[in-house]
Amino acid sequence: MRAALKTGASAVQCSLDLDRSTALVEVTDTGWSQAGEHFPWLENCKDRTIYYWDGADFQPAARFTTSLIKLVPTQWGPPTFEIDGIKMLPTAKVSPYADAERKVSWVQPRGKMILDTCGGLGYFAAWCLQGGAAAVLSYEKNPDVLWLRSLNPWSPPPGGALQLTQGDVAEQIKTLPVCARYLNEGADREV
Repeated sequence: MRAALKTGASAVQCSLDLDRSTALVEVTDTGWSQAGEHFPWLENCKDRTIYYWDGADFQPAARFTTSLIKLVPTQWGPPTFEIDGIKMLPTAKVSPYADAERKVSWVQPRGKMILDTCGGLGYFAAWCLQGGAAAVLSYEKNPDVLWLRSLNPWSPPPGGALQLTQGDVAEQIKTLPVCARYLNEGADREV
């Protein structure tokens, strides 16, 4: 946007949602505007950092509770995320979104109920839904990952066929009807 402003342009077409779409943005010396809302220029833009608008200012999409967790841009558009500096999704040779598509193709989700045990950013769930899954039961233990997911335009929103639950799947699975029935029937036998 600043490069366009330097050339004398008053508007530029660009992505504001990590390459999901493009929008026409007006640029001025004081900042930029889109859809009637004005935003100031970000003064210090850190490398490998995604920012979001909190209603008053731009903030890094990162939190530190029990560990540092953050959205990290990729060359592919869809971001990955890191926990204490460790990437949680592949990004060196493939988009994490395309990697999830490849894995879902093995599952062939059409008409199936899918158990997504580590929901993460939801890319696997998104492709299951796109592949016609009857339902996706997605579990994510870390509330900070769910918060990142809420900021990520590539993450599917819960609802409809996608049931997103914050919880440890090792505990939550016991509440699923088919598992509860198995556990109750097998209560008097060794598993």
